[in-house]
Amino acid sequence: MVLETIYVTRHGFRSNWVVDPTTGTYTSNLPTPTGIASDPALAAHGVNQSKQLAEHISKLDPPVDVIYSSPFYRCLQTLAPTVTKLNSDRPQDKKLQVHVENGVGEFYGLARFDHPSPATLDVLHKHFPGDLAEAYIPVIRPSVNGESLTSLHDRIAYALYHVIQKLDQDPSGPKTLLICTHAASMICIGRALTGRMPDDPSEEDFKCFTCSLSKFTRRNIPEAPVEKQHIWTLDEPENIPFVDWKGKGVKGGWDCEINGDCSFLEKGEERGWNWWFEPGLDYLAPKVTVAIYGADGVNIV
Repeated sequence: MVLETIYVTRHGFRSNWVVDPTTGTYTSNLPTPTGIASDPALAAHGVNQSKQLAEHISKLDPPVDVIYSSPFYRCLQTLAPTVTKLNSDRPQDKKLQVHVENGVGEFYGLARFDHPSPATLDVLHKHFPGDLAEAYIPVIRPSVNGESLTSLHDRIAYALYHVIQKLDQDPSGPKTLLICTHAASMICIGRALTGRMPDDPSEEDFKCFTCSLSKFTRRNIPEAPVEKQHIWTLDEPENIPFVDWKGKGVKGGWDCEINGDCSFLEKGEERGWNWWFEPGLDYLAPKVTVAIYGADGVNIV
């Protein structure tokens, strides 16, 4: 068996932070669980959203077999009620755990300073004991210097390629994957899976409201992989190996059956997001030196 369905959700309504684009100093409005200013917890409303999301996910058909998430606290906190609910009637040896994958993590624009990295797995285990897969090694980690929009799409496509390939080869035969991510990454996931890259990257195509849910079904089941993939290394984080996804989609391509559904949320669609660009800025080019965009609703000061 191979992977057939992918569900994608964005974390719930969160607390806020600001960043000074000249110094790279991040400041949070409230203390954060991990001590990282750009890693806030959910707001009370976001916690309520996560519970409503969990109720909805528990009724999905096909049901969730495996879970992947961004390493940021708000994503793992969003998934916590879902993990509890899905595991409530599972035997101990069949309990679901979250695979923490930096490859579907937050987007930070290119900058002259280092962006904050998410908490380590050891720290996250203390906050979510028993919920996280201990042996999992992330496919790729974003550069601390940020990414161009092109690099973001490349990173997402590379991560998806290897996650899907790994699950296709899993002896347990998972058929359905759930991913929890961020606004910009959720848009790019939709593009990489379907192969649809608009000429204007700011086009509003894939929705990414807080705790919204999208569903993608596999278009084609590829034969055993024949292409030789270069492997990303931490020594060269900006050097993302090429994945041929545009116009076809990752690993056989996927169709978007549900796009950012919020019908199960009490307050419906909230905190939609789209790209913001400086006029004339070559935001697609890796040569951009400073581009601090409002990814995931970040405030710019």
